[in-house]
Amino acid sequence: MPLWKVYHPAGAYNVEDKNMLSERITSIYASIPIPKFYVVVIFEETAESSCFVGGKPHNKFIRFKVDQIARTLPGPVIREWWIKTIDDIIAPFVRDRGYDWEVSIDETPFDLWSLQGEIPPPFESVAEKRWVKENKASPYTLSEKLPLNVVLSPGVTDR
Repeated sequence: MPLWKVYHPAGAYNVEDKNMLSERITSIYASIPIPKFYVVVIFEETAESSCFVGGKPHNKFIRFKVDQIARTLPGPVIREWWIKTIDDIIAPFVRDRGYDWEVSIDETPFDLWSLQGEIPPPFESVAEKRWVKENKASPYTLSEKLPLNVVLSPGVTDR
C-alpha cells in the first residue's frame, strides 16, 4: 500500500481537487500495476499559523508524506525517476497554485502489512493479478502465490 498524507493549509483544496489529486496518485500506482485499493490518500488541513518552515510561519506550504509497502524502489536511477514522476503528478496542485512543497517517501517491510486480515500476495503472483482485477482483498491459496508463468531451473546435474 502506498499511504499518502497530504498536509495542506485550510481551504487549499476543495472536494473536487481532492478527488482529482487522489485519482492522479492512484493512476501512477495502477500503471505498475498494483491494486487500486492499495492506494490511500488522506488530506490533513493545517490551521493558519500552524505550519512553520525554518522557524517561521509558512501558510503556503504543502507536505506530502508517503509510506510505500507494496513495492520498493531498487537503486538511485529508479528512485530519481519516481520522485520526478510524483512531482509531475502533483505539480498542478502545488507549483501551479503558488505553493511551496516537499515530498518524502518511506519504504516499510512488506511482511508487516495486511488488508482485511489478508497478507498481500507476492509480487506478480496469480493472487496479486486477481486482486488487481477484482480491486479487493480476498483469501488465496498456496498455488496462487506462484507467478503466472512459473519457470523452474534444472536440478543439480553433476551428481
